[in-house]
Amino acid sequence: MRPSLRAALTLLLASLPLTACVPEQPPTTSLRVAGGPGDASVTVDDRYLGIFAYVASHGVAMPPGKHRITVEKTGFFPWDHLVEVREGDPPVQLDVKLVKVPD
Repeated sequence: MRPSLRAALTLLLASLPLTACVPEQPPTTSLRVAGGPGDASVTVDDRYLGIFAYVASHGVAMPPGKHRITVEKTGFFPWDHLVEVREGDPPVQLDVKLVKVPD
């Protein structure tokens, strides 16, 4: 076998196990939120994502399954919503309006 062919075959065979080890990324659906207030905290499945304004402008990629979205701010009642995402679903649109706690 020619040295250049042997080198190419060795390189090809050496790369095969590496490609087989790369995990496949699950399909995701985009979560989009509107409303506010912009400085409220947003969590999905008890994981803090950031302030509402940031999440509203960037969206969130959610894998298939059930997800709990919570929006909270001091002085307001928390907003909680359960969403079920299926593969191939269109973006999930949520309109969030926090209600002030009465004095």
